[in-house]
Amino acid sequence: MAEQAARRGERIGVVDVCTAAVAALPIDGAGVSAMSKASAGHPLYATDLVSERVEELQLTLGEGPGVDAFALGSAVLAPDLRADGERLRWPVFALEAVSAGAVAVFAFPLRIGGISPGVLDLYSDVPVELDSAELADAMVFADTATLVLLGARIDGAGSEELGGYRAEVDQATGMLTVQLGVGIEEAFVRLRAYAYAHGRRLAEVAADVVARRLRFSPDRDADEERSAPDDA
Repeated sequence: MAEQAARRGERIGVVDVCTAAVAALPIDGAGVSAMSKASAGHPLYATDLVSERVEELQLTLGEGPGVDAFALGSAVLAPDLRADGERLRWPVFALEAVSAGAVAVFAFPLRIGGISPGVLDLYSDVPVELDSAELADAMVFADTATLVLLGARIDGAGSEELGGYRAEVDQATGMLTVQLGVGIEEAFVRLRAYAYAHGRRLAEVAADVVARRLRFSPDRDADEERSAPDDA
C-alpha cells in the first residue's frame, strides 16, 4: 500500500487499500462504502465496474453482506451467492450480484472502538473460501481503510465528487419526506426502491428529484417523470 501511494505521490488512501487487497487475496475486486446509522450510505471507491455494482446494489436494496457486516459489526462471508442459504438470506442482492459477475462476496466492517465509518467489500467471480491467513490479511486491509477514513483524507477517490453524491442523496431524501409526508427512513426506502425498479443508479434518481424532474406520490404508481423543473 505504501509503495502504491508513493508512486502516486500521495498518502495511503482507500484506492491503495483496495488495490493491494486485490493483489494479495484470491479475489477479483474490492470496494469501500461509507455507512452511517443516521444517514444514507455512499460508495467511496471501487476497483472495477463489478465492485462498483456490488456497492451500488447494497446501498440501493438495503441488503447484502456489506449491509449485514455494518449492522452486526463483524465480517460476513458469502463464498457462493448461488447457494440456497445465501439466496434466502439476500433474495434480491444475491441474484443481482451474480448477474453482475460477483459470485462470492466478503464484507468487513470498518471499525475502531465504537466508531464504524463503513464497510470493505471483496468479491470473486468464482466461488472461493478465504483461509485463516487470508481472513487475517483482509482484516488488516479493513483496519487500514478505517484509519484512512478517520484521517479524513481519501486519496485518489474523488472526495469532492463523493461529498456531492452524499449531499444530493440526502437532499433528495429530505425532499421526499415533504412530498410523501413520511419520515427520513421511509423516504430513503422509496428512493432506493424506485432506483431498483427502474434499473437506475441511486445517484441518478436523486439528481432527478433534486432537479424536480421526478416527483414522488404517496401512490407508488403515480410517481411522475417531468420534462422540466417546476416549483412544486
